[in-house]
This record gives sequence, C-alpha cells and structure tokens, in this order.
Amino acid sequence: MTSQSSSTSTLSKDLLASVVVFLVALPLCMGISIASGMPPTAGIITGIIGGIIVGSLAGSPLQVSGPAAGLSVLVLQFVQSNGAEMLGVVVLFAGLLQFAAGTFKLGQWFRAVSPAVIHGMLAGIGVLILVAQFHVMLDGKPIGTGIQNLIGIPGALLAAFQAGDHTLKAGAIGLLTILAIAGWSFAPKSWRMMPAPLVGVIVAMIAASVLRLTDIHYVQVPDNIWSTVVFPTPENLMRIFETPILIGAISIAFIASAETLLCATAVDQMHSGPRTKYDKELTAQGVGNTLCGLLGVLPMTGVIVRSGANVDAGAVTRASAILHGIWLLLFASVLPFTLTYIPVSALAAVLVYTGYKLAYPKIVPTLRKYGTSEVAIYFITIATIVATNLLAGVVVGLVLSLIKLLYAFSHLEIRKEESGDRVDLHLKGAATLIRLPILASELERLKPNTHVHVHIGDLDYIDHACIDLLTNWDRQHKTTGGSLDIEWDGLTEKYKARSSLRARAEATGR
Repeated sequence: MTSQSSSTSTLSKDLLASVVVFLVALPLCMGISIASGMPPTAGIITGIIGGIIVGSLAGSPLQVSGPAAGLSVLVLQFVQSNGAEMLGVVVLFAGLLQFAAGTFKLGQWFRAVSPAVIHGMLAGIGVLILVAQFHVMLDGKPIGTGIQNLIGIPGALLAAFQAGDHTLKAGAIGLLTILAIAGWSFAPKSWRMMPAPLVGVIVAMIAASVLRLTDIHYVQVPDNIWSTVVFPTPENLMRIFETPILIGAISIAFIASAETLLCATAVDQMHSGPRTKYDKELTAQGVGNTLCGLLGVLPMTGVIVRSGANVDAGAVTRASAILHGIWLLLFASVLPFTLTYIPVSALAAVLVYTGYKLAYPKIVPTLRKYGTSEVAIYFITIATIVATNLLAGVVVGLVLSLIKLLYAFSHLEIRKEESGDRVDLHLKGAATLIRLPILASELERLKPNTHVHVHIGDLDYIDHACIDLLTNWDRQHKTTGGSLDIEWDGLTEKYKARSSLRARAEATGR
C-alpha cells in the first residue's frame, strides 16, 4: 500500500512538472525556430522528439531536451548559406557522430572543455541572439553578422520612431513582453508556477488583440504541423563530404554535445536524485538528432531553462520530460490555430530576454578565482564569436586554453637570495622536464661549500625528472662541503598529489 501511494505521489509530481515544462517549452520552441530561419513547427517537432524519444533514453533523468537558443545562430548561418533543405543532412550526421561518441564512451571528454570557453560560448551566443532578435522584435530581419546587427540597432530604432508604422507597434509589443517577463519575478510565489515566457507571450497576445494591431506580423503555422517536414534526399545526403556541410555537421555535434553535458552537470547540482550517465545521455542525444535530421527539423540539446523549470516544479523521474513531449504533440495536433494569434515580436522579445540572460557576465567572479587568464579567455571567446562566427570563437577559446595549459606546465620562476654562505632558492610554478635545463643551470652556478635552502611553497607541480636532478645534485654538493635543505617529504607529497589528481582527471574526463 505504501509503495502504491509512493508511486501515485511520484506520478502526480511528474504530471504537474510536465505541464510546467510544456508551458515553458511552447514559446521557446517556436521562437528559437523562427530565430533559426525555420518555420515555428520545426522547433515544436524537435521538442516532441526531445521529450518523448530522448526523454525515454536519457542518461540524465531530469534533463529536458529540445531546440536550443545556443544552436539558433549556427543553424541560421547554415540555412542562409546552404538552404533549409540541407539542414536535415547536417543534423542527421551530427546525430550519428553523437551516437558514435556515446557508444565509444567519449561523453566524459566533452566535459573536459574549459569552463571559460563553454561560458564564453554561451555568452557569445547570447549576444548574437539579442542583437539579431532585436531587429525581429521590430518586425524586421537580422542585418547580417553579429557586429552588423549590433551596430544597426540605433538605426533600426530611429527608423521605427520616424516611420511610426507597424515596426514601432511591434517594438512596443516586444517591450511589453520583456517587461511582463521581468516583472513576473515579483509576482506571488504561487503564481510563478506559470512560466514567465508564457506570461509575456499571453500579455502580448491580449494587448495586440485589444489594440487591434492587425498590421504587425503574427506567427504563421500550417493546419498540419508535419507538412513542414523535409526528408533528406539521396542527392543531398551525398553532399555530406562537401567542406561546408561536413564542418556544419561537426560543429553542431560538438556544440550540442558540450552544451548538453554542461547542462546535465548543472541539473545534477539542482537535485539529489540519480546522477547523469554521460555516455548514455550523449547516445540518447545522438538518437534524437538523427531523427530530427531525418525529418529536416532543428537540432536539439539538453536545455537549462526547461530543465531548471522541471526540477523546480518537483519532477522526480524522466516521466515529466516524456509527458511534456506528449503535451507538445497534442497541442500542436489539436490546437495549432491558436498559435496564429501570437505576435512574432513577442517571441523575438522572449529570445531577446533569453539572450540577455545568457550574455550577462555573472560567471566572471567565479572565473576570477582561477586567475585573470580564465576571465581573458572568456571575453576573447565572446568577442571572437560576435566579430566572426560561433565556430571560430570556440576554436580560438580552445586554442587559448591549450596555450594556458602548456604555459602552466612549462613556466618556472627561480628567485635566488644570497647571504654569506647561505643561498635561498624560491621555486614558483611547475618544475617539469621542459624547465629542467634552467633549474640545472641555476644549481650549477651555485658556489661550492654553500648551504642551499630550496623553498617549494609556491611550487604547483614537480615531475620525477626534476626530483632526480635535485637528489643527484644534493649528493654531489655534499662532497664540496655544502648542504641542501629541502622538504623532501613535502616535495614528494606534492608530486604524488598532483599525479593522483591527474590520474583522477584522466579517469573522469574533467
């Protein structure tokens, strides 16, 4: 009886959570799809697959998958360059790459990407979404690159005020949507079960209807959501080996995987239930994106906004994610006509606000704890993404992280203080094989019959080669009447601790 009562309680919690997630997902699925240059139903179909299929296979029970704002910029650039008919091809192969990576247990390696690069990527995406969707919020279209969209904002605002036509009205609806979303955080806690993005869209719909704004743009959806499905043709599939297509598939696979696993880690910190099985989650994402590719719709990732709403609403099992997909399917199948009352500027406003939340540098104080270099990598990644494109920004961030790592394991400072026959050597950084010649040269310059004290308090790492060097030099120096004073136990412990940490890192992929 107790077990049955517990099962009923769990199901009721998952049922409530699924409704909340559905209400969060609906406007985001459509908005992200429009931002990606695709019809809104493409995002809804991706949400359905992410809920029902990936939710059933997921390695992260409480994570919710669906179209991600983080991929919208990449997808838009690809669609504009190669056509919507090729999107299914790259998403299909991206899914196969993810499935292979999960099958061969490579999921942990995606987590090894520097947090500065990941957060810089998300912030850069946030900036790109904000500046692009700002133009859509004025019933316009993005001008071009991130820089062009950013520079073009003042001109677009001025043109809207001068024209005073539907663009200004659309902008006002968008602003109203943002104010409703931001203001909803001050509503009574019991009211906040209704997601803020949905509240913003409902307020916009009511305002547009009351004011009879018939000249602004509204969402256009077909009666049958599956009519927008575009199956990849054999001819298009054969184009996968073309450089732009192959790069697109690899880019989507890498960024979607990194974002998914970063999201899964964050979700694990929100609850005390089962932990994520990263390879299983990556395999599930691969299955989901393969199906999305076969249907020619948007790629998916694990998404933090919907996952956070799922946890906050009290979800206990993966049933909540699956049910949210079922609600999306039922709504889009039975009530698609209701979507045509939604102003496009309202959905754009939801993404403007989402972009702002992504771009806000709240992570900087945390990164600063690990050094100014992490902060620099974060901002350089953002700047490169905005100035060029998403892939270039991520590559630059990864290269800078690698350079920092090489510097950390090859940089050694040796400061010498002499007082009579006593010499103090202060070592700082990493004493590795790469810097062994410098350490050896410094030791060889010391005079015979001196009492040498080596200070290792600021030493981060020492390898076996440098320990051997100090041991042999100590033996030789004693024959000259000198001595070497060094905390051998502490030095060995430092070496063992770092080696143990490295072994654990290699085992976990972190």
